[in-house]
Amino acid sequence: MSGKRVYLESLGCRLNAAELETLAREFAGAGYQVVGDPADADLILLNSCAVTAQAARKSRHRLRTLHRITPTADLAVTGCWATDDVAGAREMDGVRWVLPNLGKADAVTQITGRQSDPAPWAPGRWGHTRAFLGVQDGCDHACTYCVTRLLRGPARSRPLPDAVNRVRELVAQGAQEVVLTGVSLGSYGQDLGLEGGLAQLVGLLLTDTGVSRLRLSSVEPWDVDPSLLRYWQSPRLCRQLHLPLQSGADAVLKRMGRPTTTAAYLDLVVAARAIAPDIALTTDVIAGFPGETDDDFAQTLDFVEKIGFSRLHVFPYSERAGTPAVRLPGKLSSAERAERARHLRELGERLASDYRTRFLGRVLPVLWERRLETGAWAGLSDTYIEVRTHPDDAGASGDLYNRITPARVVELANGHVVGQVAGA
Repeated sequence: MSGKRVYLESLGCRLNAAELETLAREFAGAGYQVVGDPADADLILLNSCAVTAQAARKSRHRLRTLHRITPTADLAVTGCWATDDVAGAREMDGVRWVLPNLGKADAVTQITGRQSDPAPWAPGRWGHTRAFLGVQDGCDHACTYCVTRLLRGPARSRPLPDAVNRVRELVAQGAQEVVLTGVSLGSYGQDLGLEGGLAQLVGLLLTDTGVSRLRLSSVEPWDVDPSLLRYWQSPRLCRQLHLPLQSGADAVLKRMGRPTTTAAYLDLVVAARAIAPDIALTTDVIAGFPGETDDDFAQTLDFVEKIGFSRLHVFPYSERAGTPAVRLPGKLSSAERAERARHLRELGERLASDYRTRFLGRVLPVLWERRLETGAWAGLSDTYIEVRTHPDDAGASGDLYNRITPARVVELANGHVVGQVAGA
């Protein structure tokens, strides 16, 4: 193609976000200008999602919208929806390339017809202040509702020395925080024959790199053991652990094919909080799974409240073709699923507010990521709380971008807290 301006957009998980950063660097290395507005692009690439039926619809809708914004641009689509519905993606107006997940690594070469020497990572250059690094892809688990494992293929890991070297490069290029991502991050290294692979990786990154902050994305509860938990004693490992729960009723967990119980989950939470008392425990919950009774749902609400999560990601159950769950009896209506999801979200908002409240008057380390129109700075604490300064905060008058500073929480707000930069 003759155009040299590319717009990139990602939907869904953090692994998609990590992949998009890699694609941006590869396009730049191939001589393309990465632009921030689709209206300015000659080429638009969408990294799509299909984790739920709604996510698949959103991918289709977004592709149509991007074509309407810039009808002269060539469209490329990759990701899980493009893998799940290759024919449907090819039929959409403006689409020139459909690149399923297994071909994503060669996407830039397929589109441009040339090899790329990726451009260096730089804070904010590709859309994020924090650096997202995919160290694992695919999944070998057999959760009955999950289509992602079918679309991403078997579990496979980035070699340990390669992951360590990549983090060193990111730190040298200005990364203050690196977020490790994967479809099944906790299984990192199993395909490489590593025992406790994720713990080995975290340990090496904390000892052999100068990364200021390391954060883990989602880790299944059965993949967290004492060898991993002990690293939360380090102030450089962000005090956040995303442990997918999916249901607080053992009968539902069994139908979901999840090899854990609520008792085991609770034991893990107690162990994590014994090491890091203020750790942010975030989770995913599916509302209205087939066969979920009123009592099952009540158990889930009670268990979620008992744990006291700092953030809930709630999904009404979504039938996905090819998954065993679609054959299960006891399907709930869409209205019932939506109503249960609403109750969970309301509970999640209250728990999130309770968690933020505990930090009032306390000091948190904040990575400042953007400046708001008001002149205030916004950033993220290691405990995954959005912190904003007052516009007239004297300590925030300079350039805080991509800096980690202590901030004292002085006020609670809707969805975030207000922090005063320490020393102001």
